[in-house]
Amino acid sequence: MKIAELLKKKRTFSFEVFPPKDGQPMEPLQNTLSHLYKFNPDFISITYGAGGTNEGRSVEVCKLILESGVDVMPHFTCIGNTFDKVEQYASNYLDIGIENILLLRGDLPEGWTGTKGDFEHASDLIGCFKEKHPNLCIGAAAYPEIHIESDTIDEDIQYLKLKQDLGAEFFTTQLCHDVHAYERFMNRIRSAGVTIPVIVGVMPIISRDGAIRMSLSNGVSIPAELSAIMGRYKDDAASFKEAGMEYTERLLGSYIDAGAEGIHLYTLNKYKDISEIIELSGVLDSVTI
Repeated sequence: MKIAELLKKKRTFSFEVFPPKDGQPMEPLQNTLSHLYKFNPDFISITYGAGGTNEGRSVEVCKLILESGVDVMPHFTCIGNTFDKVEQYASNYLDIGIENILLLRGDLPEGWTGTKGDFEHASDLIGCFKEKHPNLCIGAAAYPEIHIESDTIDEDIQYLKLKQDLGAEFFTTQLCHDVHAYERFMNRIRSAGVTIPVIVGVMPIISRDGAIRMSLSNGVSIPAELSAIMGRYKDDAASFKEAGMEYTERLLGSYIDAGAEGIHLYTLNKYKDISEIIELSGVLDSVTI
């Protein structure tokens, strides 16, 4: 089902996974997926490596998930992609029954000064897909605390509006640990004429080093409550993980209380921790049919 249509009916609940690298077995991901399916996600998104290094495996994972009866949303970036590749992959997606796609600029590989493809910005990719494949439901990225390469929040919001005007039908946010920042962001984009639904992306706090690395690399803030956890348990990985998971559970509840139109969990392919967070947070109780 198209995600934009689903968002008109309910708050969505979804996961993100990444495919194995070329040459690595598919079984670990299959095991992860089998555990995630029990939560009846509305869809699962699938990334691929920097520079599109394992795009083919992304399509393989899409097929695997579709066979389980769950909808999928593959990512597709500007990095190294041409008009011909758009046609190739769009045809592959449509042939296997995919209805949704997340279109991104993508992170530039180290040493690159541009995308080395026919599209420099996600908006270029969105416009191309919308023109050539209007039956695909297009998602795009949003940044509650401003994109790390943007100079001002107003510039960032204007760009979101452009993505919407070119054909994006919903947004999925970058990780954000600060619900108040998200609420300010939502107020500003709605005032600026951005009307399409916004799904909140949540990165579970499991590893101290991982949480710090992901926060810094994406330019997102670390709220005082989370900072205190990082300071208190800097030498105790097990206690940090426990406290971090409890923080994530509270964060999910706060996003739901703030009216999030969808919850999207970045799983890092770790089903055990994700399962515990979901069960303890009660997030599924807020997802209505």
